[in-house]
Amino acid sequence: MVSPKYPGSRAFQVLPLPSLDISYDDRIFSQGLDVLGINLLKGPAYHFGTAISFDFQSRNESDDPRLHGLGNVHYGPKLKVFADYSVSLLTGSVAAYQDIAGTGQGLLVSGDLVANMPLTSKLLVSVGPGVTWANAVYNRTLFGVSASQSAASGLPVYDTSSGIRDVHLNTYVSYEFSKKWVGSVSLTAGRLEHNAGHSPITEQRTELNFLAAVNYRFK
Repeated sequence: MVSPKYPGSRAFQVLPLPSLDISYDDRIFSQGLDVLGINLLKGPAYHFGTAISFDFQSRNESDDPRLHGLGNVHYGPKLKVFADYSVSLLTGSVAAYQDIAGTGQGLLVSGDLVANMPLTSKLLVSVGPGVTWANAVYNRTLFGVSASQSAASGLPVYDTSSGIRDVHLNTYVSYEFSKKWVGSVSLTAGRLEHNAGHSPITEQRTELNFLAAVNYRFK
């Protein structure tokens, strides 16, 4: 996984991660950054459930000299509540992520709409827009600058509130090399808005997250 070093950074970090897609009866699953989840309600066209998820958003003063005096922000598990519904080739989804580790990352809510297009029997392409909302706690922790942080860092004081964090475009491509081997890549390209986009901490409003994986089917 390749992602910004911290929210608003122009530098990137590379994270090697296990790529798991495990499910039982379309009820209990471990998939991607959702370490453990359960579909509380499910049907041919919809799911509603919850999961423990990681997104690895963090920020350390050592990441950039500009961050000295702002303090560190650690990543941790989040409680995810989600729902999705599919009609023909379209899938709409909404997911809420609540910090449960005391990292100060608050609440994020993301809504997405994607078109799933099987171009061949082996090649699937999905693409569509999305938007992410953040509450005041998240924005204050990741993008706000208090008076004491301003004095320590030299950055101007910056007050934040809840609002749209970003608008983004999701792209996903998977290809079955054989019955056992599947490769996939995904790219989310977004633009930080409002509190996030105008923060003095933010160096770059364009945000790119890239994931490449190779999976082996055991069944």
